[in-house]
Amino acid sequence: MTGTPTTPAPLAAADALNARIGATRTEPAASPRLEALALAVTANQPVLLWGEPGIGKSAGLGQLAAGLGLPLETVIASVHEPSDFAGLPVVGDDPATTGVPMAPPDWAVRLARTGHGLLFFDELSSAPPAVQAALLRVVLERRVGSLALPDSVRIVAAANPPSSAADGWHLSPPLANRFVHLRWTHDPRTVARGMAGTWPECGVPVVDPARVPGAVARARGAVSGFLTARPGLVHHLPDDAESRGRAWPSPRTWEMALRLLAAAYATGAGREALAAALTGAVGEGAGIELLSYLEHLDLPDPDRVLADPDAVSLPERGDRQLAFLIAVVSAIQSDLTRERWEAGWAVLAKAVEAGVPDVAARAATDLAAMRAPDWPVPPGIDAFLDLLQRSGALTG
Repeated sequence: MTGTPTTPAPLAAADALNARIGATRTEPAASPRLEALALAVTANQPVLLWGEPGIGKSAGLGQLAAGLGLPLETVIASVHEPSDFAGLPVVGDDPATTGVPMAPPDWAVRLARTGHGLLFFDELSSAPPAVQAALLRVVLERRVGSLALPDSVRIVAAANPPSSAADGWHLSPPLANRFVHLRWTHDPRTVARGMAGTWPECGVPVVDPARVPGAVARARGAVSGFLTARPGLVHHLPDDAESRGRAWPSPRTWEMALRLLAAAYATGAGREALAAALTGAVGEGAGIELLSYLEHLDLPDPDRVLADPDAVSLPERGDRQLAFLIAVVSAIQSDLTRERWEAGWAVLAKAVEAGVPDVAARAATDLAAMRAPDWPVPPGIDAFLDLLQRSGALTG
């Protein structure tokens, strides 16, 4: 006998009860933890959630995927073999001519076919070193076997501390350095309200297109200016294994911080969420120093500066002057016109008037390199002529 299977009456009533309990609602609520996760996903940076078992990491991801309208693909990293991420060899008719492609798993094929999605690697700290090594290329290059995942696929992972993970391992430094690390904790009041049927809503930050050029320029100026002032923080590999398996500063993670900061400027993200994201990228020490620097930086919108350079006042401190000038030059590079280029020289002239032409020398070199052959040399360039001619940045 065929047909739709029916549930026995006693279990049908039990299923109805369970369905009623599972029917909950959400409400807007301030949650820097959720906002930091949403910010990192918006910036398309791989995120790793650290937290004890059973505190809602997977549930938070499901809610975020629903809010973004993305399909969620969950992969339990600890139960897979390295070949599941590196791909299985498929021998064709003439491997000497065509080579041997590495076949991807079904979840990767589904994401590639859809063109977007949220890829969630759960139980990452329970994955042995060989599996972690195979995941390196997936996380950084978005390649699974011979298949390239679309750029719009977001990657999130979750891990338990090794002390509470089943057969837990410390993350290898190369894999850890590819993630924004966020601490995932529970709020007893939130859990209590959730048991009553209402959970916090995971707000999705929205990038304002009008803010994008200024956001990128401000972020470039801020991060470049900070690292110029604190070169020792560009790269620092921690000494102990546990710290190496978390967030630490490197050129790769500073690039992540740059993207997070630009996304925050473009979305108007909250300070607590931005702080969690930045320290999760470059580590606690470097992140706190960067946040302190940003607190007092207060860079103006570079496009407004270029629209009226005569109204600009140069910051007093040298590191902030440099960040300001880098932001202005970056804005010009993103939308290069003769008018904006000449306005840039008017801004750099402020540094000369303030008696600090050395601060503007790097920005002047970059600005001079953008000059079109038919653009005349503006008056404001005179103070930098010797420097630019020696560097070869100015000819004609």
